[in-house]
Amino acid sequence: MTTTSKTDDSYLRAVSPSAAGLDESKLEEIMEWLEPWKMTSVMILRDDAIAWEWHAKGEDTVGPLLSCTKSLLSGLVGIAISEGDIRSVDQPVADYFDGIADRSIHIKHLLTMTSGWDWPDFDKPYNAMKKSADPIRFVLERPIISDPGNAYLYNSGGSHLLSAILTAATGQSALDYATSRLFQPMGFRQAKWTSHKGINEGGTGLQLYGRDLAKLGLLYLREGDWFGRELIPSSWIQESTKKHHRGLLHYEPPIYGAYGYHWWQSSVEHNGAFDCYFAFGHGGQYLLVAPEERLVIVVRKALAGRNEAVKSRNLIFDHIAGAIKK
Repeated sequence: MTTTSKTDDSYLRAVSPSAAGLDESKLEEIMEWLEPWKMTSVMILRDDAIAWEWHAKGEDTVGPLLSCTKSLLSGLVGIAISEGDIRSVDQPVADYFDGIADRSIHIKHLLTMTSGWDWPDFDKPYNAMKKSADPIRFVLERPIISDPGNAYLYNSGGSHLLSAILTAATGQSALDYATSRLFQPMGFRQAKWTSHKGINEGGTGLQLYGRDLAKLGLLYLREGDWFGRELIPSSWIQESTKKHHRGLLHYEPPIYGAYGYHWWQSSVEHNGAFDCYFAFGHGGQYLLVAPEERLVIVVRKALAGRNEAVKSRNLIFDHIAGAIKK
């Protein structure tokens, strides 16, 4: 186990679990489950401090965010809107792609995964999209089966369109834009982001150190203020992390929730612990923010099937939540 008493990051201080209002004995009890559940990293931040940290390899490492990438992309879209490069979430997607007559699908529909395109079986077409000669055209030519804004269908193809829109609007790749607007100002150690046909993957592909992912959560907890510098407008953070659609509240096991702008949202009634929103990646990768608890949690897990993510969920909402002193 690696517990933290100090950090070499000027933006991250460290405190003891007890100073952060956490029951250290209950956190120690969690230890017996981490390796059997194939966890690779767990980090708990309270306010702006690391209160508890564990890494299977003994130290923080670069790892894939998988679909947590989507939530970072949402923040970049918000920045581009605030800087005037994208007009608004109500701007038609057709403004950015040639030969698209239908102007009913807006950027907001991509963010909330309510575009209306046929995209079945929880993202099944995504692999075919990645293998296609023109991934963007692959998405744009999907048949529309519902009015935009109504039905929720998890769609990483729409996320890839958001990355393409960001690049068209700003003249920079999503990685370069993220580096200048977020990663450099926040002191990230390293970032890698896969691309297809010159466009960074919108739905996945970003790799970060665990602590840097935690700092993204801290930025959201601070409503976009990075120690005196606004990096993301607070209005965007409030709007993007609230419920816009029921999403997958009905899904069992209950590893998802309602959906915002590429962020999941879960109420205390849904999870039994606290109101929160979170980025979620395949197999149980979590970046969770619980504003009322002043809490940021990072959980990274070895891939072992979609529904194995319930172990990450249980770790957060049963065990970590149970260590919060009332």
